[in-house]
Amino acid sequence: MATSNKVSLKLLIDTKANKVLFAEAGKDFVDFLFNLLSLPVGTVIRILTKHSMVGSLGNLYDSIENLNNTYLQPNQNKDSLLKPKASSSICAAQVPLLLADDISPDRKLYMCKTFHLNVADDPKAVCPNCKHYMSTEVPYIAREAVKEVLNGDEGGFVKGVVTYMVMDDLAVKPMSAISSIALLSKFNVKEVGALEERVVHLGMDEGLKLLKASLQSKTVLTSVFL
Repeated sequence: MATSNKVSLKLLIDTKANKVLFAEAGKDFVDFLFNLLSLPVGTVIRILTKHSMVGSLGNLYDSIENLNNTYLQPNQNKDSLLKPKASSSICAAQVPLLLADDISPDRKLYMCKTFHLNVADDPKAVCPNCKHYMSTEVPYIAREAVKEVLNGDEGGFVKGVVTYMVMDDLAVKPMSAISSIALLSKFNVKEVGALEERVVHLGMDEGLKLLKASLQSKTVLTSVFL
């Protein structure tokens, strides 16, 4: 469930092993996790901050950021790489945990003032026909938005009537009593008294930690919440 601008989930913790066995989560958290797969690489680097990145992608980001505009093609700009827009299919209700300034429900497209049949998402692009800037905005209606209106779709990726089980390594599947019992056996939990239920809330800080941990660890929930 969502609490104001946060997403909540219930953890089952093995206090002896100091480990999250799994989380009981709703649609909002699962949609958030699935949305991570839709983020452009440039956006992931930027929101994790370049200097905390493992490997060399942060250096590549720096190179583009520091490159003089005179070396760029006339129709190109740095923001297309440094601040790429996420897909319009991403559910805007789930993404602000990470992308407060990247996601807009309205995509902007532009044409030249003589309305040749060309469109661009950059108002500084040049029309190949008349050579004028394509700075005249035209309305854009996303296919997904049309589907939601026509079908009464609740948006996102998964259905909201189901409770989901999210493992420590972010594997996701529908929740059931049988699967919960099977997991306790799998983790060799013999003392039920050592198990603790804890409700946690995922906001901007936790979202960033979760994204970073998902790139580095197989025990993501434990890393972020314990």
